Amino acid sequence: MSFPTPRLLSPRHLLTVSSLALALAAAPLAAQQAAPVTDAPGAANRNAPLSAPDTPAKRAQVMPDSFADLVEQVSPAVVNITTTSVVSTPASPFPGFPENSPFGDLFRDFGFPGMPQGRDGQGGPMTQQRSNALGSGFVISADGYIVTNNHVIDGADEIEIEFKDGGKRPAKVIGTDPKTDIALLKVEGTDLPFVKFGDSDRARVGDWVLALGNPLGQGFSASSGIISARNRELSGTYDDYLQTDAAINRGNSGGPLFNMNGEVVGVNTAILSPNGGSIGIGFSMASNVVSKVVDQLSQFGETRRGWLGVKIQNVTPDMADALGIDGGQGAMVTDVPTGPALEAGIKAGDVITSFDGGEVKDTRDLVRRVADAPVGQAVDLTVLRNGKTETLKVTLGRRELAEGTDDAGSGAGNGNARGDLLGMTLTPLTPEMADQMGIAPGTTGLVVREVAPDGVAADKGLAAGDLITEAGQQPVASLKDVQDRIDEARKAGRKSVLLLIRRNGEPHFLALPVDGDK
Repeated sequence: MSFPTPRLLSPRHLLTVSSLALALAAAPLAAQQAAPVTDAPGAANRNAPLSAPDTPAKRAQVMPDSFADLVEQVSPAVVNITTTSVVSTPASPFPGFPENSPFGDLFRDFGFPGMPQGRDGQGGPMTQQRSNALGSGFVISADGYIVTNNHVIDGADEIEIEFKDGGKRPAKVIGTDPKTDIALLKVEGTDLPFVKFGDSDRARVGDWVLALGNPLGQGFSASSGIISARNRELSGTYDDYLQTDAAINRGNSGGPLFNMNGEVVGVNTAILSPNGGSIGIGFSMASNVVSKVVDQLSQFGETRRGWLGVKIQNVTPDMADALGIDGGQGAMVTDVPTGPALEAGIKAGDVITSFDGGEVKDTRDLVRRVADAPVGQAVDLTVLRNGKTETLKVTLGRRELAEGTDDAGSGAGNGNARGDLLGMTLTPLTPEMADQMGIAPGTTGLVVREVAPDGVAADKGLAAGDLITEAGQQPVASLKDVQDRIDEARKAGRKSVLLLIRRNGEPHFLALPVDGDK
C-alpha cells in the first residue's frame, strides 16, 4: 500500500519508518535485560553453559512442521481494505509552460490576464482527483467490527472490505485513535468469522508469530517469523510495539500478528527500511494496548484517557543518589500546571513512586497507567518529598479535553476544542503536537488538521500541517480567537482576514476570504 505523508504526526504513521529510528531499534530495554543468576531449578550457573530447557516441545521439534493449519483456521477473519478519497493537487499553473518555468513566474508576478496570483500554491488552481489505497484488517466480532490502522482509512470518503471468500461490503468508521494509529470499522453482517486478542504481555522474544494481510495489493498473503524484541518505542506517547522479522510490506498495515494459538498479539503498523521493502524489522502495536483502545472506541466512538496534569522526567542514577532513592525508579515532577495534580497537592520536585497501588518504574510507565485509568476515578498516588513518603488522592481528568482534541466539544465558541472554520478543521496547538512538529516550546496557535477540497482555504493553498499564529494581526490560541477576528473583519466590511501561518518553520501572510464559507 502506498501511504500518504502524515499531515501532523510522527513517522510511526507511515508503513516505512524513517532511518532516524535506527537508533531506537538498537536501544536497550528493561524487558530484555538478562535475569539474575539464581539457584532455581533450570537456572544457568557458572559450571554449565546456557542451553534450551528440556521441554516436550524441544524433544518433539525445533520449529513447527507447518503453519498451514493455523492459516486455515484464522484467515477467514482477515480482510483487505480498499479506501477511496478525493485529494486536491496543484494543477499545472501555467498552460504551455513547464512547472517552475521562469516564464510562469513572470506571468504571475505581473498579473497577466488569466494567470493565477501568488506563489507557493497560495492562489494557484487546484484539481480534485479520486485516490485509492489498500490496507489490511481483521474481524473481532460476529456482528462485523473490524480493526485496522488509522492511517489506512484516514481521510477516506469510501471504505470497502473484501473478505477472503471474495465477498465485499461497505464499512463505516466507528472511531479512530491517531495516537496509537488504531481505527475501528463496522460492516453489516451476522455470524461473521472473527478472531480474538491474546495477551501480548505473555509474548516472549523468540516466540513464533504469523503475519497475515494484503502486501503490495497482491491479495491475501501469509508470512512467519519470531518476536525479535518487545516494548519497542518509535515516537508516540503510548507506543508499545512488538518487533518481528516476519515479512511485512506496504499493504500489511492494519493486519494481525498471530501467536501459535491463533490469538492476535499485535497489529502490523510499521517497518524499518531504507528502501520501502521488508528487511526483517517490522513493528506491531501490542494487543494489550489495542484492545483497550478498541473497547473505548466501540463504547464511546473515541478514546477517554485519564489525565494527571504534570510534567515529568525520568530519575537518573545521579538524581536517585542525591535523593536517596534505591534503584532509581519513579517519575520526577518538573512542573504542575492547573489540573488534577495541582488540586491534589502534587508539587514540582516530587518523585511519583506509586500509582493506584502499583509501583511506577519510569515516566513511560506512569503515562500509560494514568491513561488506562478511568476518567473521574479517584486514585492513591505515592510521592517521595523531602526524603519522606506521602500518599495523595487525585481525581483524574480526561486527557483529550486537556489537549483540546475532543471532537464532542467542537465548535467555534469552545476555545479548547477542534472545529471547522472557512473550510478548515482546526485544533489548538498542544505541547505534544509542537514537539512532534518541531515547533519551539511556548508557541501558540491553531494547527490545520484538514482542508476541505472545495473550500476557500484550499483555494488559497492552505494545507494540513500549517500552523496559524495570527489572525487580523493579533495572536490566536483558540478557535474563538479566530472566529472573533473573522467577525471583526466582516463587521468592518472587509472581504478577507489576514492570517500569519507557519509552514515547515517559515512564516508568511495569507488573506483568506470571509464573505462566504464554502
